[in-house]
Amino acid sequence: MGSSSSSYAPKAIYLDVDGKVQKVGKTPGMFSFVSILTFCLIEMNTAIMMVDPEGALVSIDPTMPTNSPKAFRINELKTEVTNRLAMLEKRVELEGLKVVEIEKCKNDLKKLRDEMTSRGGGRVNCPCKYNFSDDGKKVTPRRDVPNYPKYTLSQETVEALKKPTFDVWHWEHNEMLSCLEYMYHDLGLVKEFNMNPITLKRWLLAIQENYRNNPFHNFRHCFCVSQMMYGMIHLCNLQTESSSFSRLDILHVLITPAVCHDLDHPGYNNTYQINARTELAVRYNDISPLENHHCAVAFQILSLPECNIFANVDPEAFKQIRQAIITLILATDMARHGEILDSFKHKVDNFDFTNEEHVTCLKMVLIKCCDISNEVRPTEVAEPWVDCLLEEYFMQSDREKSEGLPVAPFMDRDKVTKPTAQIGFIKFVLIPMFETVMKLFPQIEEIMVQPLRDSRDHYEELKQIDDAMTEVEPILFTSNALQSVKQHLLPSHPSGN
Repeated sequence: MGSSSSSYAPKAIYLDVDGKVQKVGKTPGMFSFVSILTFCLIEMNTAIMMVDPEGALVSIDPTMPTNSPKAFRINELKTEVTNRLAMLEKRVELEGLKVVEIEKCKNDLKKLRDEMTSRGGGRVNCPCKYNFSDDGKKVTPRRDVPNYPKYTLSQETVEALKKPTFDVWHWEHNEMLSCLEYMYHDLGLVKEFNMNPITLKRWLLAIQENYRNNPFHNFRHCFCVSQMMYGMIHLCNLQTESSSFSRLDILHVLITPAVCHDLDHPGYNNTYQINARTELAVRYNDISPLENHHCAVAFQILSLPECNIFANVDPEAFKQIRQAIITLILATDMARHGEILDSFKHKVDNFDFTNEEHVTCLKMVLIKCCDISNEVRPTEVAEPWVDCLLEEYFMQSDREKSEGLPVAPFMDRDKVTKPTAQIGFIKFVLIPMFETVMKLFPQIEEIMVQPLRDSRDHYEELKQIDDAMTEVEPILFTSNALQSVKQHLLPSHPSGN
C-alpha cells in the first residue's frame, strides 16, 4: 500500500491556504500524501481537507469513487447555516413580540379556514382547539415565562383574594395568573410537592392559553371558580392542620380541578354536542362530552415536561391525583346535579370525614358550588356574568335554530329575560345546594348563603317590574292609538281644544 508500484495513477494535490488554492505536487500513493498532510498539520496546526480545483472533496482513500464536481462544499455550507441561524436568532431577539403575533395570526387564520370549510355540509361543526388525532400539535403556551411579569400583590389584594366578594372584573390576564400562582404558594403546595416555580408558571400559561375567548366559558371564569375555591378553603378552614383535608386533597381537589375544569370549552353545551353529533359527542359516546374533553386537555398539558407540576410527585400519589381530578371535573356536568346533591343530602346529617366515599361526595359538591357561584358575589360583580352567560346561550340557540336542532326555552332570546333566567336557578339549584353545605360549614351562611337569598329577592323584584310593564304596554298602546284616531277624524277647533 502506498508503494511506487501502486496501480493507481498519481494525483495532483491542492491545498487551500487562507483562501488561496496552491498546487503541492503529485504523489504516487498514500504514503507521500500522509507525509504531506502530517507536515501541514504540524506546521500550520490546522485541519486539512483535500479538494479538487472545482472545490469538490477528494477522498484520501483511492479505492473510493471520486466526488461529483457538484459535491457540497462543507465550509461554505457551514458558514451559510451559521449566518442564517445568527440572523434568525437576532430577529427573534429583536422582534419576539412580532413573532408571537404572527403565530397567533396563523392560528386564527387556520381556525377560520377550518370553520369555513366545515360549513360546506350545511351543518357547522363544533371543532376542538386541540385535535387528538394530530400528534404533532402542542398545547404549550405561545409565550414563555420571561414575558409573564411577576406582580407583587398588595396586602389589601391578598386579603381580598380570600373572600367571595373579590371583584374579578378589575384584573387582566397576567394579573390573574399571578394571583393563581400566589394561591399555590400560599397554600404550601409548591413547597409540599416540590414544584418547580418556573414549571408552575409555564403550566398556568398553558392553562390560560387553552381557554377560548367565549363570552362566559373563558379564562376569567376559570379564575372566578378557582378564586371562590380558594376563598372557601380559608372560610371553612380547610387548610389548617386540624382539618380533615390533607395537602393532597387541597392540591388535587380544591384547586387544580377548578383551574382545569372548563379547558378548551367551545362555547356550546353538551346538549348541543349530542344533538349535533359533534366530534366530541361521538368520541365520548354522548356521556359528558365536554367534561371528558376538559380532563383530556388538562392531562395533555401535564404530559409536557415543561408544564408538569406533578413531576416530583410519587407515582402512586399521582395515580390518586389523576383519578381525583377526573372525578371532580366530571362532577361539573349539570346533567348530574340532582344525582350528586341527593347523594350528599343522604350523607350530610351523619357525615363521616374518615369515610372516603363521604369525603369524595363532599369534594364533588364543593367544586359544583364554586363552578356556579357567581350569584354569591356582590350584585355589581355577579350581574355582568348573567349578561355573558345569556350572550353565550343566545349564540347557541341561534345556531340551533339555523341547524334545525331543538332549542331550550331558557336559552332562546325570544323567550328568556334576565330575571326569568335567574330566579328559578337561584331558588331551585343554588340555594338548596349551598344550604346543604351549610350544615357542615355553618360559617358560610352569612357570607355565601345570605347573598344568594338577596339575589333571589333582587331578581323577583325585577320580574315584578317587568310584569307590570308588560301589562301597561297594551293599555298605553291602545290609548295612543285612540288618541291618534281622534286627531285624524275630529276637526281641529280654532281655539286649539
